[in-house]
Amino acid sequence: MWYILWTAMGAHIKDKRRDLREMPAYGINEAAHYLGIPKATLRSWVLGRPYSTRTGERFFRPIIELPDKDQRLLSFVNLVEAHVLDAIRRVHGVTFGRVRKAVEYLKKQLGSKHPLAEQKFATDGVDLFIEAFGRLVNVSQEGQLAIRDFIQAYLQRIERDPVGAAIRLYPFTRERKPDEPKIIVIDPSISFGRPVLVGTGIATTIIAQRYKAGESVEELAEDYGRSRSDIEEAIRCELWLEAA
Repeated sequence: MWYILWTAMGAHIKDKRRDLREMPAYGINEAAHYLGIPKATLRSWVLGRPYSTRTGERFFRPIIELPDKDQRLLSFVNLVEAHVLDAIRRVHGVTFGRVRKAVEYLKKQLGSKHPLAEQKFATDGVDLFIEAFGRLVNVSQEGQLAIRDFIQAYLQRIERDPVGAAIRLYPFTRERKPDEPKIIVIDPSISFGRPVLVGTGIATTIIAQRYKAGESVEELAEDYGRSRSDIEEAIRCELWLEAA
């Protein structure tokens, strides 16, 4: 009896942990800020938008499926999808219609409504995308390698658990370079999924608020026991300062 109860409790905890990644938690403006994506762009990705044509008004369908459309909030999984979609969208500046076709092709091939957030995308999914992308755009072999490298730079900032589920995201806070340090992390199980300094529960928003209130970087570094560069990164994450 106790074994059954313990097993059931363990399953419940596991389900709850998994649900944290899928719970609505981030407003569109907030998520756009964390990911460095224009608010209007992210809004179109998750809600869609009407637009006018010569034949009348049409609707741009969302490509990221929210956990609850009425709340208009993104989940952590949605953050990961938007992070990867941002990489894809930046490739050669192609129209989003072509990107959509390639992503929809991925959904069919990988059999998932969140293919961009899955481990499969990090393996054979990238090649599948490039294959579909190549049919839509004339891309040389060198161009295909550049696309793969660019997307992989984004994928390297996603940490996964042993079964391949995304559990942490290290957002870019600088220029989206492959060697950008991973100092800030978004983990749905820490600080309600808000950005924190890696290895701590110190929210970047708290550090930025103290900085705005007049405390120096040196004071904050000493108080939190972190390096000056770590504190500057936290401030940059929140305030998008060129130099803290």
